[in-house]
Amino acid sequence: MSLPSSAELSALALETARRCGVDVDAIAGDVTTRSPINGGQVASLAWQGIADVDIAVERAEAAFREWRRVPAPARGALVKRFGELLVEHQDDLATLVSVEAGKITSEARGEIQEMVDICEFAVGLSRQLYGRTMPSERPGHRLMETWHPLGVVGVISAFNFPAAVWSWNTAVALVCGDPVIWKPSELTPLTSLACHAVLAQAIAEAGAPAALSQVLLGGPEVGEALVGHPGVALLSATGSTRMGRTVGPRVAERFGRSLLELGGNNAAVVTGSADLDLAVRGIVFSAAGTAGQRCTTMRRVIAHTSIVDELTDRLASAYDRLPIGDPMAAGTLVGPLINGRAYDALDAAISLATGEGGTLVAGGGRALEDVAPDAYYARPSIVRIEKQTEVVTRETFAPLLYVLPYDDFASAIDLNNAVPQGLSSSVFTSDNAEAELFLSAEGSDCGIVNVNIGTSGAEIGGAFGGEKETGGGRESGSDAWRAYMRRATNTINYSGELPLAQGVDFTV
Repeated sequence: MSLPSSAELSALALETARRCGVDVDAIAGDVTTRSPINGGQVASLAWQGIADVDIAVERAEAAFREWRRVPAPARGALVKRFGELLVEHQDDLATLVSVEAGKITSEARGEIQEMVDICEFAVGLSRQLYGRTMPSERPGHRLMETWHPLGVVGVISAFNFPAAVWSWNTAVALVCGDPVIWKPSELTPLTSLACHAVLAQAIAEAGAPAALSQVLLGGPEVGEALVGHPGVALLSATGSTRMGRTVGPRVAERFGRSLLELGGNNAAVVTGSADLDLAVRGIVFSAAGTAGQRCTTMRRVIAHTSIVDELTDRLASAYDRLPIGDPMAAGTLVGPLINGRAYDALDAAISLATGEGGTLVAGGGRALEDVAPDAYYARPSIVRIEKQTEVVTRETFAPLLYVLPYDDFASAIDLNNAVPQGLSSSVFTSDNAEAELFLSAEGSDCGIVNVNIGTSGAEIGGAFGGEKETGGGRESGSDAWRAYMRRATNTINYSGELPLAQGVDFTV
């Protein structure tokens, strides 16, 4: 198998970015970015520094003062145009996602489609930012709540969803009346610049303030400055639990709001009544898709003792058939890991798991090492292990799946919950009582709980996020919009009198 050369990938990425509206010459600098496809250089870009954060926040605050006065349906019209432009540039943006993040073409296109979907959701939302009217205990009074734009929103995103997570925040924030400053992953800068350029076109066409959307390329110090800036009303951060332990307290210290989407260690319980054909398909996509680099990637299968052997054999057989290679080539299902550190973490976890009594039944080791020694294609791996040891409770951000047995359904739920993370979970069963129990307060403690589908592939209509060390944040659909607005409780007195609440008498 051959892979594209560095020159080919660089030319493709830069020309694609130009088509999206990026002034490639203006962003040139001395920081090298590389593609996980072959490990070669894609571009040399200029990074920004801490001082640029202050400038960006000042510009965003000025834009906020103007944008918050625009009616929400008019704000929605801008987002509608953004969605239309995303459709026009879907192939371009997907190409950049593949080049910089290593996603296979269908998953890269799916990520851009997710951006289109959240724009459509946000447009509808722009006419539904509802408050409540409540009965007042005082005669001649009305009690209600109203929702108002919050302020500047900072977004820190990770490499694995270099476009969609920003759009979840941005589309909703814009219709809520908030400008957005984006600090993307250092590993996917062209994708972020292209997304920003597409939105900038929509903003210009709408005659809206240009500073509604800003992007800051830079290292960790830029993200840290954004986190600590008192002008950032809401800080949405996606990344590791370790990162969240730093971000959360810093934002709280200045009484800002944070929205944290952190680690996941997602499990599927497969019961004795499960449709194994369905389960195998769901597990393989959730565990091996995106080369195991989703926060919702399935990392554990908890299977009933009556079917665990058969299920393990069927999964191992499916893994042996997974096509690994160039993510932009037809037929590839597993692309590269993002870098060598990711592979080293995978290799170390396998060694620990086998040292703790596990058996490697599929995968292990690198693929295509002779073709691309500077890229890291890993064989998706399965470890059969009898107990949930310490390494199993960790999130290894790579295609590593543990298979554990269980005897009774209550113990399966306990195993599902006995990890620090609480993002996504699923159960494969034909027993309605088991399904309902898994969904109940006594069941999975995760923010996403599925029946007869895998742990990944959430739709934008539902709120996305998790509990425990996943951070507790919610993005995307449902009522996640409330995080981007401030609530005011209003009392209107039309009685001509001044009765006090709770019957208080304060007659002077």
